[in-house]
Amino acid sequence: MKLLPLILAATVSVVGMTAAQAENSRIDKIKSTGELTLGYRESSIPFSYLDDNQKPVGYSMDICNGVADALKKDLNLPNLKIKLVSVTSSTRIPLVANGTVDISCGSATNNAQRQQQVAFAPTTFVTATRFAALKSSNLNDLADFKGKTVVSTSGTSNLKWLTQTNADQKLGMRIIPAKDHSEAFLTVANGRATAFFMDDILLAGLVANSQNASDWMISEKAYTTEPYGLIEPKGDPQFKTAVDNAVKGMMKDGKLAELYKKWFMSPIPPKNINLNWPMTPELKKVIENPTDSPNPDDYKM
Repeated sequence: MKLLPLILAATVSVVGMTAAQAENSRIDKIKSTGELTLGYRESSIPFSYLDDNQKPVGYSMDICNGVADALKKDLNLPNLKIKLVSVTSSTRIPLVANGTVDISCGSATNNAQRQQQVAFAPTTFVTATRFAALKSSNLNDLADFKGKTVVSTSGTSNLKWLTQTNADQKLGMRIIPAKDHSEAFLTVANGRATAFFMDDILLAGLVANSQNASDWMISEKAYTTEPYGLIEPKGDPQFKTAVDNAVKGMMKDGKLAELYKKWFMSPIPPKNINLNWPMTPELKKVIENPTDSPNPDDYKM
């Protein structure tokens, strides 16, 4: 019975902490520190990756920089400093949730499960799960992978889908979880796996920048719909509104379309290769009517 007062005290303490956290916005932290922390990826071409000078560049990085410019103006912080923190598929959500990173700028799928931990800015890209493999493997669909070894990246929705599909369809695949996209692609290139399951645009970027791009194929069939958005902290409406309005502003004034052309329809570093990936009807629809919905059906034409 002596434990009851302690349990009640602990409960009150947790409730108090939750209430205090709800009252504090990242906006307050940014104002007090004069610093905005952006998370970047090292190999998510062309969204967020390191160029030859080890500088984070990409479509999502440019969107985040646009958000930073808007915050400088809206918060009257012309000298706002940008701190960059490297994140992976596995660490990006925890680092945003615990306050280490304010916005994660990369190739992050917005889904209902993730929205239990973090929030997302309006969707800025729509992709789909496919697989990349060497043409010599003669792989066309899931039935061809029975008993084979495949790879996907840790912490991704693609890996979760692949694991569930492997169990549901009793394919008996051995699935290797890779640290990042580059490692996963290399796992196929060196013969340790037969295919890499990932978002098609990321596969296209890796294939285009590989030494022997003509040796590779990307599956025609798409297995899932993946809406991308910047990752934001959950339960912070003040910060979310500021970030979302900045993204919507870029959609409205044509800046986002310019960034799309820059990263998907023009030569990009490090090899000045043009991905030649035209904007899809699904993304055009989102730009006309911004949404942060995690429901794949909302992106279908």
